[in-house]
Amino acid sequence: METKYKRVVLKISGEALAGEKHVGIDDATVNKVVQEIKQLVDMGVQVAIVVGGGNFWRGRTSENMDRATADYMGMLATCINGLALQDAIERIGVDTRMQTAIEMREIAEPYIRRRALSLLNRGKVVIFSAGIGSPFFSTDTTAALRAAEMDADVILLAKKVDAVYDSDPEKNPNAKKFTHLTHTEVLEKDLKVMDSTAASLCRDNNITIHVFGIAEENAIYRAVCGEPIGTIIE
Repeated sequence: METKYKRVVLKISGEALAGEKHVGIDDATVNKVVQEIKQLVDMGVQVAIVVGGGNFWRGRTSENMDRATADYMGMLATCINGLALQDAIERIGVDTRMQTAIEMREIAEPYIRRRALSLLNRGKVVIFSAGIGSPFFSTDTTAALRAAEMDADVILLAKKVDAVYDSDPEKNPNAKKFTHLTHTEVLEKDLKVMDSTAASLCRDNNITIHVFGIAEENAIYRAVCGEPIGTIIE
């Protein structure tokens, strides 16, 4: 099948990597994700990944801790997930590089835009960890920023929920599902698909966002081929 997108930023939430365990890393979920990533690479799609850290730490849930400190802890959590993904991807024969916005030379390369572009053009998967390196910014904002910097065709937002709803479908069985939205509608309706900074950045740079459930069969592949699964924001 012909792919709709040639260069993608895959944003994987930490919660999605936890699977049914809700915390930590679920091997079955990781293995499923990396097999789909290999499928894309084999089809010639250039894949960059931004991974969250909510399966280990969510800075905004800390009540008494200094916000900047909590956010830096969250950035380190994304590096744990990034290393897990890198190991799993390379075990199935796909060359991978991990770049971090906070320098940690012993385990990953520092983020360098031109280096990342060169790696993508050579068919390597690039994993972006440690957010943008500054507190007060989410990994959704990281995905939007890296997508703009990499000139990506789309952000693939792989989440535990299968689409964008007007309220939490786990709490409200009558929640309305959206199949198509604009960036402005996401902001005006205050939908919780991503934070307002990320949504604004995507709108200002005309970046398409495709939201879908990571647990769906071949979800990443189907999204890249343009199947109308989940919600498309453009």
